[in-house]
Amino acid sequence: MAETQHPRGTDRHADVRRRLEEDEERRLSPLAAKSARATRERDEEPSPVRTAFQRDRDRILHSKEFRRLKHKTQVFIAPQGDHYRTRLTHTLEVTQIARTVARALRLNEDLVEAIGLGHDLGHAPFGHAGEVGLSLAQGHAFRHNEQSRRIVEKLAQGGQGLNLTFEVREGIYLHSKTRHDITATAWGVASTLEGQIIKIADSIAYINHDIDDALRAGILRQEDLPQDVLAVLGQTHTQRINTMVCDLIDTNWWATGEEPPPDPPLITMSPAVLAATNALRDFMFRRVYQSSPAKADDDKVKYIIGELYRHFVAHPDELPDDLRRIVLAAGEPPERAAVDYIAGMTDRYALKVFHRIYVPRTWEG
Repeated sequence: MAETQHPRGTDRHADVRRRLEEDEERRLSPLAAKSARATRERDEEPSPVRTAFQRDRDRILHSKEFRRLKHKTQVFIAPQGDHYRTRLTHTLEVTQIARTVARALRLNEDLVEAIGLGHDLGHAPFGHAGEVGLSLAQGHAFRHNEQSRRIVEKLAQGGQGLNLTFEVREGIYLHSKTRHDITATAWGVASTLEGQIIKIADSIAYINHDIDDALRAGILRQEDLPQDVLAVLGQTHTQRINTMVCDLIDTNWWATGEEPPPDPPLITMSPAVLAATNALRDFMFRRVYQSSPAKADDDKVKYIIGELYRHFVAHPDELPDDLRRIVLAAGEPPERAAVDYIAGMTDRYALKVFHRIYVPRTWEG
């Protein structure tokens, strides 16, 4: 049977993108980021059927780095239980919380989705213990937000990068926050409200799902949670997320364009809910993230990461050819390729490589 020809296909496709961009101008807040105005480092032909931010989302979603998130630790190292969060499920929860807020405030859902899906691409294996291990090994801080930006700008696609829009790259880099305040700026403030939403949605997601996982693991009991905080946020997982999300929407209703924006226009929470959220986050640092059975193997992780780093610095010929080529082309030291390689590993792959290098083979007669 002959293929059906669509001589008008190209014209129709171009009309799809145009209609989507026009819909953004009509429907979204005047304060929303518009995809038609997005900029890239390298010019390219626009997609006929997707906006610039939709295209960024798809590039991240189809990347190898995104797929590897399913086997990277969130809190519990290489979890065997089917219901513990991984870095991938965390990413999806962040993205959906951010989309809910963006939709309510008439902001650009496609932009928050792209930033949300890409914000943790640079996380090392074994969660924050792996991040500490890489910091100790190389003698200076390893930051996952910096590594995420490096992936999308330089490492992905064999050294071509993903050529994402500035708005998405900025949101990925600026999602990190300080230790004691989920709204405080560690590296700066995203120029888009969508990028600012991701910073807070990230904390909303991990605070609540890490409580859920800690309760499942028996590390926490419901009665251990600070009752004064729960009185503000809610007793259950669902109630707490609902409180935080609704407060974020109500506090920032100005973002819809229906009220005058503050100066400067910053996405935040109401004082009471922000204080309670920060207090709950601090509780999780003290009881789970810094000292709990979930952290019992952190020293082992640091040792494994350190030994892998030392091995690949001493044997750069064992590093992947594409990483060595990328680093060499940029005039960077070989240690940089070792960090890139280890940071990109999943938990189980890091254990496999360590076993191959350091554990002797056994022989059967």
